[in-house]
Amino acid sequence: MIRQFVSFACEGATLCGTLDQAESTTGLLIISGGNEIRSGPWSSQSLLAMRVAAEGFPVLRFDRRGVGDSDGPNGGFRNSAPDIAAAIATFRSQIPALKRVIAYGNCDGASALMLAGGAGCDALVLSNPWTIDEVAGQAAIAPPPEMVRAHYARRLKSPRALLRLLRGQVSLRQLFASLRDAGRPAAAPSTLAQELASRLATFSGPVTILLAERDRTAQTFVTDWDKADTRLQTCPNASHSFVEPQARTWLQGQLLEALRG
Repeated sequence: MIRQFVSFACEGATLCGTLDQAESTTGLLIISGGNEIRSGPWSSQSLLAMRVAAEGFPVLRFDRRGVGDSDGPNGGFRNSAPDIAAAIATFRSQIPALKRVIAYGNCDGASALMLAGGAGCDALVLSNPWTIDEVAGQAAIAPPPEMVRAHYARRLKSPRALLRLLRGQVSLRQLFASLRDAGRPAAAPSTLAQELASRLATFSGPVTILLAERDRTAQTFVTDWDKADTRLQTCPNASHSFVEPQARTWLQGQLLEALRG
């Protein structure tokens, strides 16, 4: 495996990326979420790229404009379609034999791919897509009632949690506030969720949607999405970035399945 640094232009800015070379004509493009740099949290994306390349698939990951080593204005995930297009063009120029590009995005990296209608990729692996609308410049992140009810259903089955309640170690004010939230009716899907569904429907390639069981972003996404969607796959006991050992293995397996498909 050969790892090299690449730079490329995007609307007057210079973007920086890392390419892990391999022999396959199918490659993986990694789209970081939020303002995360291309190495990912705790270098998880760097390690993922190394492991996927070791299985024979080239991998490109990059910093979008205004993030990490890349310059230019940071326009957020809604304005990152040109960055993704530039990265794909660079991927193909660096690996001339490349025939298929599978894109993997986490959080609003997944949302960016959805908004771009797949961005010209051949298949998508989307994890924990961000569907939370911005209200007055801030994200409305109140947990959905379904999530609150599920949380308390689990707590009621826990002897340790019941013992803490009996000992007065639980704030009754917070408990009653949460129970009030649990009784609220389910909200309509967010505007962003509806937009993502509409744009993703224009993509004709294979799609896999990965959900980390313990992640609030994933839980919110599920409340906004069609739960009968057969493309949904859930990783038990995983957090947002799949950093747990079993979650890393699961994520790698899902990506390799998509690449081999």
